[in-house]
Amino acid sequence: MRILHTMIRVGDLDKSIAFYTEVLGMKLLRKQDYPQGRFTLAFVGYGEEAEHAVLELTHNWDTASYELGNGYGHVAINVADVYAACDKIKSAGGKVTREAGPMKHSDTILAFVEDPDGYKIELLSGR
Repeated sequence: MRILHTMIRVGDLDKSIAFYTEVLGMKLLRKQDYPQGRFTLAFVGYGEEAEHAVLELTHNWDTASYELGNGYGHVAINVADVYAACDKIKSAGGKVTREAGPMKHSDTILAFVEDPDGYKIELLSGR
């Protein structure tokens, strides 16, 4: 068994695809419209779905935004250098909400960024 994907609902699919591909460096793996259901699914990730867990971006055509609620935590991404990743993300127009630095009560270096819908993404190195 393995994790296939995590699904998040997004308000502006083009904006979200641009964030995950241009700012975080993922690839758009596939995208399909479902006109009868009035939604589109786009899958993004760092590797092919057959071998890697990916993100499913679900865009319901008639919903412009969502309440995130308090149950969602974050998606974690491994990067070679958290400080450099933050610089690159900021230069690409991404929003860093917690600058790179040690985690409280630990020497683990981490940072947090936010996607266009407000979902948190944690950046970690050395995993």
